Amino acid sequence: MNEVVATKRVSPVKFFQQVKQEASRVTWPSRKETLTSALLVFVMASIAAVFFLFIDWVISSAVQAILGL
Repeated sequence: MNEVVATKRVSPVKFFQQVKQEASRVTWPSRKETLTSALLVFVMASIAAVFFLFIDWVISSAVQAILGL
């Protein structure tokens, strides 16, 4: 049931060689892709902000109408 899995020890030098090897395999986004993604995030955050501002206004108006403030 509770089996102990033996882990193989790796020297720090070997570890950093493996990290460097893996990092070289990463495909980084181009400048255009990065800017497009950043713009999309900004637009979506703005839309969400306006949406929640509207919902907050509706709920606030409803509460004020119910309580007669």
